[in-house]
Amino acid sequence: MNAPTPAGLPATSGCPVAHGGQDSLTRLYGPDASDDPQGIYERLREQHGPVAPVLLEGDVHAWLVLGYRENRHVLENPRQFTRDSRIWRDWKEGRVEESSPLIQMVGWRPDCVSQEGEAHRRLRAAVTDNLQAIAGRGIRRHVTHFANKQIDAFVAAGQADLVTEYAEYLPMLVLTRLFGLAEGEGRQLAVSCAQVIKGGEEALAHNDRIMKILGELAERKRAEPGSDFTTGLLDHRADLDEEEVLSHLRLVLIAAHTTTSNLLARVLQLLLTHPSHMAGLVSGRLDISAVVEEVMWNTPPLAVCPGRFATADLELGGRQVKAGDLLVLGLAAGNRDPEVRPDATTALHGNKAHLAFSGGSHECPGQGVGQAIIETAVDVLIHRLHGLRLAAAPADLTATASSWEARLDRLPVEFTAQET
Repeated sequence: MNAPTPAGLPATSGCPVAHGGQDSLTRLYGPDASDDPQGIYERLREQHGPVAPVLLEGDVHAWLVLGYRENRHVLENPRQFTRDSRIWRDWKEGRVEESSPLIQMVGWRPDCVSQEGEAHRRLRAAVTDNLQAIAGRGIRRHVTHFANKQIDAFVAAGQADLVTEYAEYLPMLVLTRLFGLAEGEGRQLAVSCAQVIKGGEEALAHNDRIMKILGELAERKRAEPGSDFTTGLLDHRADLDEEEVLSHLRLVLIAAHTTTSNLLARVLQLLLTHPSHMAGLVSGRLDISAVVEEVMWNTPPLAVCPGRFATADLELGGRQVKAGDLLVLGLAAGNRDPEVRPDATTALHGNKAHLAFSGGSHECPGQGVGQAIIETAVDVLIHRLHGLRLAAAPADLTATASSWEARLDRLPVEFTAQET
């Protein structure tokens, strides 16, 4: 069933250029898009309704899905909206260069997010089985170890930036242990993963750096297997070939680190800018999962989810989408859709219907791992740092957006200095 046309909005041509020409389209990248993405989403909603024509990096045309119901429709109908980018018309007709940063986000790879049907089920099983396995092998112990190690580096100073000195690297340090990587590779991988998501001219080089490290890891684990995620992929009954193993290592590493680090920073921001939340958490009246859910609704770690492709000409939200068109899913915009959430200030405790984890058959399989990292990282921090308080006005906390996410720039805090 197609999503309905909004009142007063006629169905329009499928070609985004038809909406007034390419120069009139909104870019989801570059300086103008980096400061106020939510404002851009709301202006697009006012102008176009629940589905808007936009330009991605390199001025590549796409449809941005802004409506909550329309996002759900796309996510839950893979026969109409596939993740398989081999049908992407702009790519097939040569309008997207192989070196485009977009390829790192939406290009086809032999991994589960690029597949549908039986191929998807086979590959996803290898990922989910091994994520469940590592989640049961003391993940909170690893988080506690690295969280304390990060805190030890700044606890004597009585002040810190919880973005650059805590949230930005902690998830990757945990992932190095879970993957069987050397701890020293963590910071380099964190920087490279962030750059792949951010895009720009350096994205391809950083992706190559990630693949080199992961290739060496897989080779080492074939010779010296262990109780880690990498060995689990190599040995899984799905019988992944070498390219499939590397593609899934890359997929989980980038997705798990970038979303968890961003979410951790946002959870800490919410606690530090809302003293009642912090007091409730410390006293036990408020569960950390409720704080995480609030962040998931208001500032999801992935604001825009890349890559669905229309399998046929169809209508969505009053727009005539053509076969092979690229759609990107506005998770942050959908979570604030006034059609389903008229008052964005209303408390949403216990409501898990947000779009932050995507949905349908491609819903994020690593939610449990991310939740364990965040819960433990917050618990260790608030119990280690006495008198923890924000060292800036809440209004001065800024974020920088790319096409896909908005990351907190800094989170300065003060606390009682302690000897390590």
